[in-house]
Amino acid sequence: MGLQKLHSNTTMPKKRSKNNPLNKEDKRHNRTISKAHVPAEPVIACVKRFKIVSDRDSNRRKRFGLRVTLMAAAYNKDLMP
Repeated sequence: MGLQKLHSNTTMPKKRSKNNPLNKEDKRHNRTISKAHVPAEPVIACVKRFKIVSDRDSNRRKRFGLRVTLMAAAYNKDLMP
C-alpha cells in the first residue's frame, strides 16, 4: 500500500529516471521536502532505539500511549542541559 493512500497530505519527492532528468522546479520541490524531513530524522532514530515501535509485541495496543509518552519524556530529558 502506498503512502499517499494512507495519508492524503503526504508529499513525496519526484524521482528521476535514466531518460527523464528532473527539471529545476522538481529539484526545488525535492529540496523543500528534504528540509522538512531533516529535523525529524534524529527523533525517529531515537524512537526506534526503544524498540517499542519497531518490534512486534503481543500487548502492542495495551497502554501504547503511555509508552510513547515515556519515550518522548526520555528523549526530551536528553535534550535538556
